[in-house]
Amino acid sequence: MSQKVLLSSKEINIILHRLACQLLENHLDFKNTVLIGIQPRGIFLASRLAKILGEEYGVKDINLGFLDITFYRDDFRRGEKPLEANKTKIDFLVEDKKVVFIDDVLYTGRSIRAALTAIQSFGRPMEIELLTLIDRRFSRHLPIQPNYRGRQVDAINGEKVKVMWEENDGEDVIYLVKT
Repeated sequence: MSQKVLLSSKEINIILHRLACQLLENHLDFKNTVLIGIQPRGIFLASRLAKILGEEYGVKDINLGFLDITFYRDDFRRGEKPLEANKTKIDFLVEDKKVVFIDDVLYTGRSIRAALTAIQSFGRPMEIELLTLIDRRFSRHLPIQPNYRGRQVDAINGEKVKVMWEENDGEDVIYLVKT
């Protein structure tokens, strides 16, 4: 198994600021917008973007939540080992709000399909957008595309994208791993 660095810490930081600016451009004051990090790995990206928007661009009162999609996945109860659920933390209304789903890697689209179903338990959003750090465009099983993407990656032949976050893994780096 070999791995190659796709994005360094500095490159990730630049992309995060660009994504924050794109969100700001489309949502201005965020009064009618909520950010939802998809558990487990999307929460690090969502938290980081909310921090950048608040501290560096002065956006106040950002509604940030985390959504667990475990029981909405189409592969729930199909694997050898049972899936472990994460916590959902949405302490605001999504009814008639613009929801931005945030996840680290968009691969087959199945996690986003599960998130679309799961969010209905919290109300009916006015609109849903998708922000992803890495878009693996040739791997889609469903017709789902991001509104905001950090980097497009063409990973093929069993290659995987491994996103590491300082908060969880001790460093910010993204690898392309060949198995």
